[in-house]
Parts: sequence; C-alpha cells; structure tokens
Amino acid sequence: MNALIQRRPTILAVDDTPANLSLLATLLNGAYRVKLANSPYKALELAFAEPPDLILLDIMMPGMDGFEVCRRLKNNPATARVPVLFLTAKAEVEDEERGFALGAVDFIHKPFSPPIVAARVRTQLEIKAAAEMMRDHNAWLETEVNRRLTEINHLQDAAIHVMVSLAEFRDQTTGNHIRRTSEYVRLLATELAGKPHHAAVLTPDRIALMAKSAPLHDIGKIAIPDHILLKRGKFTPDEWRIMQTHAECGYTILKRAGDDMGERGQFLAVAMEISRSHHEKWDGSGYPDGLAGDAIPLAARLMAAADVFDALLARRPYKEPMTVEHAVDIISAGRGHHFDPEIIDAFYARLPQFREIATSLADH
Repeated sequence: MNALIQRRPTILAVDDTPANLSLLATLLNGAYRVKLANSPYKALELAFAEPPDLILLDIMMPGMDGFEVCRRLKNNPATARVPVLFLTAKAEVEDEERGFALGAVDFIHKPFSPPIVAARVRTQLEIKAAAEMMRDHNAWLETEVNRRLTEINHLQDAAIHVMVSLAEFRDQTTGNHIRRTSEYVRLLATELAGKPHHAAVLTPDRIALMAKSAPLHDIGKIAIPDHILLKRGKFTPDEWRIMQTHAECGYTILKRAGDDMGERGQFLAVAMEISRSHHEKWDGSGYPDGLAGDAIPLAARLMAAADVFDALLARRPYKEPMTVEHAVDIISAGRGHHFDPEIIDAFYARLPQFREIATSLADH
C-alpha cells in the first residue's frame, strides 16, 4: 500500500505491565514507529495529541479499563477511525462482543504470539490504508462531480441567457423585465411555502428552480411573426390567435431541447410548465388548454401573477405604464377569476417587496 511505503506507521501500545510493553516494542520497532503508554490516561493523552495509525490496547488496567479507553477514543473525531486491537487474557465471548460493539477491530490474546501480533497489526494497517485510499478517492470523485455539475450549470445558464436574450431582442423588452418577474415568482413562492399544504412542495431548491425557469416564460414569442409581435395597435382576431400560439410554441421549443439532450430533468420540466400554462386563468378562460384551478401547474399560476403585474407597470409601444396602485387594483379584481386566490393573498403579503423590486429594477 502506498500509505505504508511512504512512511512508517505509528503504533501506540498500551499496557500497565512493563514486560508486555517491552515485548511489543521489541517486536514492532523495526517496521513501525512505536509509542508506549503504561496507563489509560497516558494513552488518551498521547492519542489525542497525535493520533497514531493503530492502537494495541490492554483491557485490564487500574483506574480505567480498556473498554472505557476505547469508548473515549471512538467518541473523539480525531481518533474515531484509528483501529483498536484489544490485548487481553480474557477469553469470554461476552468480552469480545462488548469490545466489537465499542468499535474494536480485533482481539489478541495473552500470552502474545509474536507472529500473530505482527500479522494482525500488518493486516489492520493495510485495511486502514485501503479505507483511507478509498475515502480520498471518494472525496476526489465528489469534488470532480461537483466541478462537472458547476460546468453544466454554467452552460445551462449561458444557454438560458442566449434564449432569453433572443426573445427580448425580438419582443423589445428588457433584461430587467426578466429579472423582475423572476424575483416576483421567488417572492410569491416563498410566501406560499409558509402554508402547511405547500411546504412539502415549495422547498428552497424547488423555489430556486421556479425562479430560474421563469425567464423562459415567453421564449415562444421568437416564433411569432414580426408584424404581429411588434404591432403597436390592437390585434385583429386572427392576429390574436397567432399571438396566443406563443405559449405552445415555447413548450415545444423547450421539449425539443430536452429531447435532444436525452433527459429534460427538473429545470426543463418546470420551464415547460411555465411556458405553456402561464396564460391559463383560474376560472378556466385562459389559453392554450383552458385549464382551471389546481389543474394549472403551480409554477405557471405564480408566473401568471408576476407577469401581469410587471406588464401593467411596464411602458410598451402601445401603452403607458400604470402606477403601482392601479396595477394592484387590477390584480385584486382578478382574484378568483384570472388568478389563484391564494397567490393573490401572497401578493398582498409581499407587496412592499414587490414595490421595492419594481423600483430598484425599473427600466430606464
């Protein structure tokens, strides 16, 4: 094992009989660095000051027996993984059961047989070295996996940014609209998470996922012709029907992206829900599927309130921005019709934060 080749392992031998300590020192000194302790208290002092690679521990000692020493060693994080081999003249099965229950790895019975002591010490050190190598390897693997996941997340964020930027460019909206609606969704979800029936679903990770997916809500607008998307006046019925298709188009775009990657995962699943269903209405009068009530995905219901509030405050080629007070009145009028009543209650609870975001991230 590499760990054994690089340095001599340290053995702490603990026994209140000087002859036994002398025998162990003579037996082990050539291959190992040996420390000796003739009392349980000295053993703990040496072990805690500089944890050895292995401990040979007598059971029958005055003041504190080896079982108690082992218990204290295993309760200390610095020495918990140090293998303990009990030295004992006791041969009762109950003693061995107790020792193994405390965390000992083996028993060596007195009087010592030098070849057995040498073999068992070597075996336990090799096992310890292998375990440490495995822990190091697992730690490296965990670091590598985290690094790769970070890279994937950065690529995902970059892809989202490109897609959103394309939609913004065509729709003549701003990046602040995306940031505001994302934060509005986060606020509403966080408020709802305090309700017992939402707590299990709206975990911090799920809320973060919804906020991250929110910017893709209007990605389907890239499929809408310019003469409709950028029209300053009122849509004709045919134009409005085409405009409404952006919800299904967004869903299809995201679904194809997921199919190409082989797995959509949670992020794209939530983004697809938001894109397709954020124009559904609580009373069933929305589009594209005419869903009503709880049949509308929660992420889409949150997005609906966030998107409408932001749109009411925004300046567009075809309208002037509303005041917050006017927008709040319209949102309130839509409670139970356009919007999930519980989400509007959450909106009122977080209205000061909505105002703050609207001001701090206002378009200039």
